Amino acid sequence: MTAPEADLILTTGPAANGGSCVARHDGRVVFVRYALPDEVVRVRVVSERGSYWHADVVEVIEPSPDRIDPLCTIAGRDGAGCCDLAFVQPAAARRIKGDVVANQLERLGGHGWSGVAEEVGDGGATGWRTRVRLDVSEAGRAGFHRYHSAELAEDLHCAQLPDGMLDGLDGSGWPPGAQLHVALDDAGRRHVVQAGPRGGGRKASTQVVEGDYEAVQEIGGRQWRIPVTAFWQAHRDAPRVYSARVREAAELRPGMTAWDLYGGAGVFAAVLADGVGQTGRVLTVDTSRAAARSARTALADLPQVSVVTDSVRRALSAEQARPDVVVLDPPRAGAGREIIEQLAAAEASRIIHIGCEAASFARDVGEYLRHGYTVEQLRVFDSFPLTHHVECVAVLSR
Repeated sequence: MTAPEADLILTTGPAANGGSCVARHDGRVVFVRYALPDEVVRVRVVSERGSYWHADVVEVIEPSPDRIDPLCTIAGRDGAGCCDLAFVQPAAARRIKGDVVANQLERLGGHGWSGVAEEVGDGGATGWRTRVRLDVSEAGRAGFHRYHSAELAEDLHCAQLPDGMLDGLDGSGWPPGAQLHVALDDAGRRHVVQAGPRGGGRKASTQVVEGDYEAVQEIGGRQWRIPVTAFWQAHRDAPRVYSARVREAAELRPGMTAWDLYGGAGVFAAVLADGVGQTGRVLTVDTSRAAARSARTALADLPQVSVVTDSVRRALSAEQARPDVVVLDPPRAGAGREIIEQLAAAEASRIIHIGCEAASFARDVGEYLRHGYTVEQLRVFDSFPLTHHVECVAVLSR
């Protein structure tokens, strides 16, 4: 059956991973964006992927009671791809996110769980983001990408951003193809770095437009200097919340050994170092040289911390020590079978696994279960309000 040219009227079912709801048309699965469960909607099919279609809502005929006026004025079918759940009452969005994670865990990980996504910090659905990247069009104007498109939406008033964060950046005159990296540090100071564009076989150059190349971030009285172009948690409260969770769940004692894998700038390594004391050892591993430099500077007073710039797979292959606790925060694709096999072979007895994509996280949990681990606790955080994204934290032991 080819995709229809005319619009369809569908009744939506449960939310799916990725921000859509599941519906059916003549037995075919249709993933509907900008819908809520149990709505009657008019949709337009926008793509065909094998046995299923993707569609966008063009009219809401019978709305869910959880539908509200969008909290982000630039998002939606004809706008930017930034806030795909801006039309959902925030408490309902947290409930839906919990349902999605539960479904992924059951289907892909073989693990039963139920719950809702927890608020992060003050729980505000807007104004929580402190880092953002803009792309520049051929006309020299900065903007956000539309959903799965190279086109840019040039209205920069995304509701995730604090008021004024992008003031003055919406005019023309930027180099076509460049990127603008914008960060607010913990003092509220703005830093803007222009990267690129690439061309002529040369690497992309960087230029500080405002502020500094590095933003100062602080957690628990310790400071990190993070390049504006490098990774840092987007939610202003996420580093503090995750650090507290790691500290609580690690249950470390002086003299223990802890691994911090995919450790970035070493935020969790600092927490682990406090737990193991000067008689213990912390190994933090990441492939990013910029992150390693930030970690070595921030943790220079902690001799028990070793910072390794390498892939996690190679670093673990070279390790001989047995870890008492492992913390890992892999990229969206997850840790995967090989890394989890290495952790099991190293006889890691306690693991704190953080995942930012529900399906990858669920598959990783399933791998741990196959290696004899038990899920002690699992929590889901609404670290990306107005979007379908979540952060999941599992504490596992064997």
